[in-house]
Amino acid sequence: MAELKSRRVVLKEYVEGYPTEEHMELLPAADVDEAAAAAEGSVLVKNLYLSCDPYMRPKMSRPVGQSSYTSAFVPGAAITGYGVSQVVRSSLPGFAPGDLVRGITGWEDYSVIKPPFTGLLAKIQPDAGVPLSYYTGILGMPGLTAYVGFHHICSPKAGETVFVSAASGAVGQLVGQFARLAGCRVVGSAGSDKKVELLKKKFGFHDAFNYKSEGDDLAGALKRRFPEGIDVYFENVGGKMLEAALLNMRTHGRIAVCGLISQYNLTAGEKEGGATGVRNLECLVTKRVRMQGFIEPDHKHVYPEYEAWVVPHIREGRVVYVEDVAEGLDAAPRALIGLFHGRNVGKQVVSLATQA
Repeated sequence: MAELKSRRVVLKEYVEGYPTEEHMELLPAADVDEAAAAAEGSVLVKNLYLSCDPYMRPKMSRPVGQSSYTSAFVPGAAITGYGVSQVVRSSLPGFAPGDLVRGITGWEDYSVIKPPFTGLLAKIQPDAGVPLSYYTGILGMPGLTAYVGFHHICSPKAGETVFVSAASGAVGQLVGQFARLAGCRVVGSAGSDKKVELLKKKFGFHDAFNYKSEGDDLAGALKRRFPEGIDVYFENVGGKMLEAALLNMRTHGRIAVCGLISQYNLTAGEKEGGATGVRNLECLVTKRVRMQGFIEPDHKHVYPEYEAWVVPHIREGRVVYVEDVAEGLDAAPRALIGLFHGRNVGKQVVSLATQA
């Protein structure tokens, strides 16, 4: 095998407030540690697609005392995240050179994946008939997140009303379509008129609105679109959007808390000043609303059920997926930062597949 070299994107320093591209650095190509790949239980992979996801922002912050379900990035080390890769060398039973896999990998050309992360690797069947990049999105973590959050946690019934915030993102676009397939009336919010049109014309949302055009009256915007109230709220934003949704929930409504992207870039001073406080929580009591947070890793066992359900919908055109693809490892920092400024339209993916 010819000597392999790999570039990598590293976090330069911990971030407070909004991250910038300058917080990351693309290091020049260096020799791949193939000896590490030969260690028992390890796999050397060539990365093909990297996933940019909002959960990566908290991992860029300095670790604090509070518990988290995922550890922080280490300055100077490659950023890690979900990706699609091809096995180059394997010392892990069941994986062979040439196999296509999905799982946690590094933001680099080649990665040596070691235990326990090899336990998260899963083979991709090359004849599945869907784009490989889908395994970072609709057939990856975002897809299972949407399915579990909507179907398992919210337990929707035909005829109910559903509100999805950040609805044009990797998860939200799927929740809206799953709601429509379940016979629900679904409304989404997004941050631009272009995204609103996408929600209605591409994803089949019954209605959608640009929250930036509503000023401070988000509660009124929801009231106009849900005059009888919201049965199911799929929460991706937090802050003022959650406050407005709480006022508009119906009795015995359900809220699945998937993410709180409005809170991820707050400084320590803003948090101490009460910027993270949420009003209208009394609605949980008076309306007997159930609000539950969840994370995808707790539900990995549901993936076979989800894949069997969604693949026929994809193949037959009942569920569609929009990706925003950045080309090349050097484009990865800008692609990730774009998530926190609403630049992406659809699932943000970084493609390394065409690189030599």
